[in-house]
Amino acid sequence: MTVDSLPTFTPLAAKLWAVIPSDSRKKLLCNVYCRRCGMTTITNFSGAVMSGDLLLVGKCAECHGDVARLIESN
Repeated sequence: MTVDSLPTFTPLAAKLWAVIPSDSRKKLLCNVYCRRCGMTTITNFSGAVMSGDLLLVGKCAECHGDVARLIESN
């Protein structure tokens, strides 16, 4: 996995991201759906909280199209 820039998080999103174990974070970042490429890795992403869930928005590692990953909080 390559990271082109460090992620930017809102303060609440940073707290939610920090409690996810490192190995789980890697799996979440490498398991993102791109409508052109299928399963891919998210790069150049930012994080925010939407309706209590963590939303990562960034670019597909393959085609550089827009992708997002919703991580539901319990």
